[in-house]
Amino acid sequence: MATKALEGIRVLDMTHVQSGPSATQLLAWLGADVVKVEAPGGDITRRQLRDVPDVDSLYFTMLNCNKRSVTLNTKSERGKEILTELIRRSDVLVENFGPGAVDRMGFTWDRIKEINPRMVYASIKGFGEGPYTDFKAYEVVAQAMGGSMATTGFAEGPPMATGAQIGDSGTGIHCVAGIVAALFQRERTGRGQRVNVAMQHAVLNLCRVKLRDQQRLARGPLAEYPNEDFGDEVPRSGNASGGGQPGWAVRCAPGGPNDYVYVIVQPPGWSPLAALIGRPELADDPEWATPEARLPKLAKMFQLIEEWTITLPKWQVLERLNAYNIPCGPILSTKEIIEDSSLAANDMVVTVEHPERGHFTTVGNPLKLSDSPTHITTPPLLGQHTTDILIGELGLGDEELRLLRASGVI
Repeated sequence: MATKALEGIRVLDMTHVQSGPSATQLLAWLGADVVKVEAPGGDITRRQLRDVPDVDSLYFTMLNCNKRSVTLNTKSERGKEILTELIRRSDVLVENFGPGAVDRMGFTWDRIKEINPRMVYASIKGFGEGPYTDFKAYEVVAQAMGGSMATTGFAEGPPMATGAQIGDSGTGIHCVAGIVAALFQRERTGRGQRVNVAMQHAVLNLCRVKLRDQQRLARGPLAEYPNEDFGDEVPRSGNASGGGQPGWAVRCAPGGPNDYVYVIVQPPGWSPLAALIGRPELADDPEWATPEARLPKLAKMFQLIEEWTITLPKWQVLERLNAYNIPCGPILSTKEIIEDSSLAANDMVVTVEHPERGHFTTVGNPLKLSDSPTHITTPPLLGQHTTDILIGELGLGDEELRLLRASGVI
């Protein structure tokens, strides 16, 4: 049995919904023992968006694989004592409650350090210190306030959210990086530390090229954007690549919602592309032959390409473009992705057995470590490991467990 990167690290997972659980699930996949501490009613997502009555929802199962679950009412005195004992025996505590909630439970950073000076205490919040601190944070609120929505969509349309959960799961990945760095530093210092990640900050980090363009805008229009007019802020630019090489999503036959291929036109690709679209003369035409000549006519250029692609299914377009090394990719629908055999072969679309639903499909670990293979196991039922942890690890007796249950502590 191969060892795992984070073997021997115990994570106290006091997170709920998506941003926190996405972080702790990655830590579990990297080999940490993740103990999910849930209020006796459970993580709210167990009941949200249910597709099977009275069974944990896919929302929950797809964010909580490879964890153990213990129930604990941390508002009760005995619950606080048990939590203190769990903190003493853990390496990492992760939470994403509203600002100040853990402090109000009586577990300030100073108190946590006192209980366990080696603790890495990570918090995911909506925002940093300042006027937004107490705003309620949701996925799309973070997208709105981190630069993503203002720069997504078409120039003539409203700001758009992206389907990628860059506010929630994106922040979770940033949080994992902070936790792993803090554990690494602890090897040298022997001390834990506080890790803070805000959703707005994570989205902004993912939108840095738009801040690059905001500064370039001061020196004139952005030539590689398809937009006609520029004000004093970066415009929405539809499906433009936003990089040095122009790209666009062009329609293919038979014209369904995802019958598109994304094509990038690099300088060496122009000549074969002109031949493919049946306009070989454009390869040498001074009006079209150079990137500089094409730049002011991007919309027209992609229209010419689309007149060819619309006659063929996307997989044929792909085959022909790839034959000439022209960068491209089909727009894959969620249905195509979930049925994609290569993603399954790469353990990125994974089927997991579940005691109550039979099985479900989830997204696998995108972090591939040669010495720390990931095996995805079923998420815990609510409180499934309460007895193992409280009796087996904390040494409580059967009778006390019965009393804790009766009094609603677990």
